Amino acid sequence: MHPAPSIIAFTTFSGLGFGLLFWLGIDAIPPTGGTAFVFFLIAYLLAVGGLMASAFHLGRKERALKAFSQWRTSWLSREAWLALAALGLSGLYALFLVFFDIHIAPLGWLAAILCLATVFATSMIYAQLKTVPRWHHWTTPLLFLLLSLSGGALLSGRVSITAAGLVLSGLVQMYIWYDGDKRFAQSGTTLATATGLGPIGTARAFEPPHTGNNYLLREMVFVVGRKHAAKLRVIALALMSVLPILCLALPFNHILAALAVLSHVAGVLTARWLFFAEAEHVVGLYYGKR
Repeated sequence: MHPAPSIIAFTTFSGLGFGLLFWLGIDAIPPTGGTAFVFFLIAYLLAVGGLMASAFHLGRKERALKAFSQWRTSWLSREAWLALAALGLSGLYALFLVFFDIHIAPLGWLAAILCLATVFATSMIYAQLKTVPRWHHWTTPLLFLLLSLSGGALLSGRVSITAAGLVLSGLVQMYIWYDGDKRFAQSGTTLATATGLGPIGTARAFEPPHTGNNYLLREMVFVVGRKHAAKLRVIALALMSVLPILCLALPFNHILAALAVLSHVAGVLTARWLFFAEAEHVVGLYYGKR
């Protein structure tokens, strides 16, 4: 699919924000007062900012509220409701910590569960799509959750958990790239199966479906060169996992901590760009792009 900047920002920053809210919610000794305010402010800026970025990708923005009405069948609608509940309960939890120094642990746990559920719902928007074999796999929600948890741990200063999460997310990401490159072919989807003409011979397009650009080509078909993708994979992995781990391994200082955060965010943004650019939607078969 076409890697729209708004969707890349949404899936990256909202995951970081909800990941940070998760760790704040389960913290046995959470920060209070001004320190808590700073942590929750960062989390909300990331989570709400990411959600707002997704709105820019809507074709009819005035109909955004209708997304809440399809929760029985739509993961997008479920994500909207879960995000609203997670932000609401996290805000109430933060209110007691910031202004009253009161820690209501069960409220924090429930908010944390809803934060993870929101990230899972976001991932399922993509993992449910059989038309994109690279996404239609259990590793898609796994990676979304791992990156959210490791990024949130990094922002909240949990060094050991961050290091473990970055290693795991890096390994899962490498497996997704390795296995994902084969999923389109393994799905068995071809022009012959799509048209049902396979039994009578080799199916091929007589002429292009369209003489000009159209919505499907703009939104569903994007081709990235193998050499270009390989370089970006190395960059993404180095920035997302390797460099932050090296920064955390050195004696702590604020410059290294900031470098670790910035590097991780840049790496996740690069990996997310590849996530969409390498999507390989089956509709590309009709345009000779697959």
